[in-house]
Amino acid sequence: MILVHREEPIAVVQLNRPEALNALSPELMKELVSALEELDRDEKIRCIVLTGSDKAFAAGADLKWMVSHTAKELLAKDPLAIWDRISNVKKPIIAAVSGFCLGGGCELAMMCDMIVASETAKFGQPEINVGIIPGAGGTQRLTHLIGKSKAMEWILTGNIYSAKEAFEAGLVGKVTPAAEYLNEAKKLALKISEKGSIAVAHAKQAILKSFELPLAQGLKEERRLCFELFDTQDQKEGMRAFLEKRKPEFKGR
Repeated sequence: MILVHREEPIAVVQLNRPEALNALSPELMKELVSALEELDRDEKIRCIVLTGSDKAFAAGADLKWMVSHTAKELLAKDPLAIWDRISNVKKPIIAAVSGFCLGGGCELAMMCDMIVASETAKFGQPEINVGIIPGAGGTQRLTHLIGKSKAMEWILTGNIYSAKEAFEAGLVGKVTPAAEYLNEAKKLALKISEKGSIAVAHAKQAILKSFELPLAQGLKEERRLCFELFDTQDQKEGMRAFLEKRKPEFKGR
């Protein structure tokens, strides 16, 4: 259900459950988390692109396994807990989205660090239409990304929005022609891969902390992470290369 294409220094992870429009079953999520964690440990990989198919990034959670569960069973098993491990991946993850990106699919895209969308992409949190609400971060991340009023509209109506509307709302970073979304995501991944991997990881950590901490604490955390980088070889190489007017050769040390 998961395909991994290594194109060092990047890797493309593809959701591959076409018969169900990449609906996010527990089995698929286990495979996905395992693949992401393995790539996070791989020193040859600097950035990860997560994609689906042209027709669907992921059309949502797999309702077939959810429909018969009770609240008590779900609270005891917490089948969504495994999603939290994606947040611990240190390397940047870029979602390359085409077609349906709904419910759990939209939540998964929001867990990524950037979203590049095909102009054919459709975003939404339609859980309200089947009598529930988002449970894998939709109410929280969407509100942070597009604001309270728009998040309320998206989640309470269950409406579906175009890539252009998602871009204008602030959910999507870039919209491309349908034939270019994956290539554009790869280009972005390669650009990031040119930077020092330790600095990239620290920058990602600092940005994510802004979602969790009050401003004063976030500023202290940013300063700490910045100063830590002055003990790395990459910092010395980067600054010397700038002063010597040459391209730096970062080693991830």
